[in-house]
Amino acid sequence: MNLMLLGAPGAGKGTQSKLLQDKYGIPQISTGDMLRAARKAHTPLGVKAEAFMNAGKLVPDEVVVEMIRERLSQPDAKQGFILDGFPRNVAQARTLDQLLEEMGLEIDAVISLEVPDQDLVDRLSERRSCPNCGAGYHLRFSPPRQDEICDRCGQGLIQRADDQEETIRHRLQVYADQTAPMVNFYQAQGVLKSIPGTGKVEDIFQRITQLLEKQ
Repeated sequence: MNLMLLGAPGAGKGTQSKLLQDKYGIPQISTGDMLRAARKAHTPLGVKAEAFMNAGKLVPDEVVVEMIRERLSQPDAKQGFILDGFPRNVAQARTLDQLLEEMGLEIDAVISLEVPDQDLVDRLSERRSCPNCGAGYHLRFSPPRQDEICDRCGQGLIQRADDQEETIRHRLQVYADQTAPMVNFYQAQGVLKSIPGTGKVEDIFQRITQLLEKQ
């Protein structure tokens, strides 16, 4: 089963991808993780990507696509995969289609997690992290035992700059402008599955698996 998850920042793509990975035994392929791993391992593509990242530039699509090609060729992806974080726009989606066709693969389902913007703002703006040990918290879903204090090391928690409301709303607008049109793109291909992304994590996961198992 070859899957892709779509959704705005904070929609829960990473969380649901990991649950799907555990249930179906297929790898979650996150382009962010892939870039970091290639950079750390100093692979030829990793070295190429690092040059762009060190210059503060986006890694070109062709480098990311070649990394995806390498990753999909690994043994653990033979039974399927979950793409998380790529493509981010219709141009990248077309490039991905071309790659998959060359590899004799296709996407079975594109799962779009639909969450109202205000819910996303609430979710993201309530995240906190520890600047000392890196522990993460959420003021509503997984709060620290002592208000704004890290359970692990006692350091005061911080709110990351990209979790502030103004930044979140900008990220949501970027998503609406660039990534959301992919919903129409995959809908036209007949593979889009829209899922309400609100409620408990386990309830959202159940909606996804019920839909996949009806296919």
